[in-house]
Amino acid sequence: MSLLESLVKQGHKFKFLLERDNKPPFLLQKRQLLKLFVQAKNTAFGKYYQFDKLIKSINKNDKNSRAFYEEYTKIVPIFDYAKLYNEWWYRDHQNGESDICWKGKVGHYALSSGTSGGPTKYIPITKSMIRAMRRTSLLQFLSVPSFKDIPSSAFSKGILMLSGSTDLQRKATHYEGDLSGINTGKIPSWFQHYYKPGVKISAEKDWTKKLEVITENAKNWDIGYIAGNPAWLQLLMEKIIQRYNVKTIHDVWPNLAAFAYGGVSFEPYRRSFSKLLGHPITYIETYLASEGFLAFQKLPNHNMALVLNVGIFFEFIPFTDAYFDDSGEIIGSPKTYLIDEVEEGVTYAILISTCAGAWRYLIGDTIQFTNKKLYEIIITGRTKHFLSLCGEHLSVDNMDMAVTQVADELNISVTEFCVAGVPHESGLFAHQWYIGTNDSVDIEKMKTRLDEVLGDLNADYKTERTAALKDVYIEILSPDVFYNWLAKKGKMGGQNKFPRVLKKDILVDWQNYLKEI
Repeated sequence: MSLLESLVKQGHKFKFLLERDNKPPFLLQKRQLLKLFVQAKNTAFGKYYQFDKLIKSINKNDKNSRAFYEEYTKIVPIFDYAKLYNEWWYRDHQNGESDICWKGKVGHYALSSGTSGGPTKYIPITKSMIRAMRRTSLLQFLSVPSFKDIPSSAFSKGILMLSGSTDLQRKATHYEGDLSGINTGKIPSWFQHYYKPGVKISAEKDWTKKLEVITENAKNWDIGYIAGNPAWLQLLMEKIIQRYNVKTIHDVWPNLAAFAYGGVSFEPYRRSFSKLLGHPITYIETYLASEGFLAFQKLPNHNMALVLNVGIFFEFIPFTDAYFDDSGEIIGSPKTYLIDEVEEGVTYAILISTCAGAWRYLIGDTIQFTNKKLYEIIITGRTKHFLSLCGEHLSVDNMDMAVTQVADELNISVTEFCVAGVPHESGLFAHQWYIGTNDSVDIEKMKTRLDEVLGDLNADYKTERTAALKDVYIEILSPDVFYNWLAKKGKMGGQNKFPRVLKKDILVDWQNYLKEI
């Protein structure tokens, strides 16, 4: 029995020792924030925002007191990326200063532009954050025994992690690269035996070449577990199946048993993914953002659970018109809630304070709690990636569910899609959908059903379809059109994903690209 297989088999025992989450969520989070304050109290940020005072506020009150949080929200404002970078992070990133928002010097920055098409963001990755992400990754592995359909023997096989390049860009005082490349480069030595595609291939910067080399070596590996973005792993498996002229990926990797994914909803990919398999595998959802490892699926048939005691303190803002404008920008000083104050079924934007020096940071994702007791969540979209031309308030979650349902009804596989708000000839509005599939599609039937399902899912959408939202247009494209656009933008692989909602400059760029092909 391999070391990793033995570790997984005894996962519950080790998980209990590592997780230490037997306290109420509020107390876990209170303790976590205190740790963050203590670590950062002597930084420029900590001194400016009186962390010493906040530490005293936590320590002087009884354990159930919320006075510390009232003080925190009064003293420290809410930050988005631009505000935090321009006021604080640039001092470390550009000037090479130490002890700015977290103790010491930031050694790595994750490059991220999300799916907004905006300029590159530089997200600090501290040693503390690397340790926190590694700890959460271990907790995820130790949860595997809960998934009874995954044989422990799968972990004596290879584990394929499709990541960005580990050959990071060396700057004067730090390294920069894709977060997945940063993390992969920090894999413990004992794990190297299981890790595929291995150190040499993982360093390759050319994503197309990397996929080719992995495809060429695939027949030599016995893979039991894969991890990565669904779109890119699907593309890789299609290449392997074609290269070896087999029916399914299990003809090459017969022991493949599980897939850990994150970054996007898996539902739009599920049908096309299943066609590549010889038999069902277990899917495990994770929530690993450039800013931290926020959540993972602990139990089968459950949603992801937030990780409350490994380097991240959470706050939640109801994602409503009272607190956010139509561009997804915060209005005024919104009411924020702690982990034990949230309600199931309400859409929240997330604020995080982390061991990488993010403080009351609007990460940009929206979530809903599906099980408050177990702090389980689903990701419903992005604060700036929803469509509301005239009050339809269409979320990415609505889009994912509608496309998945309609694709199932029409018996087609949709691997990518996006939607944009466009003018209607009446002077009002319409939605333009771009659907990526290689299957034959009855466009009128798809248009009718997509419109109907969205109306069933979203009452605001249904109302606006009788008012200002006058029509729905659909254009069918090959999935390669989406991937080639990403390649043109230099966004192949790793954590890059196609935006579900196209707005402003990114919409113009997309429309010009379609005219050229």
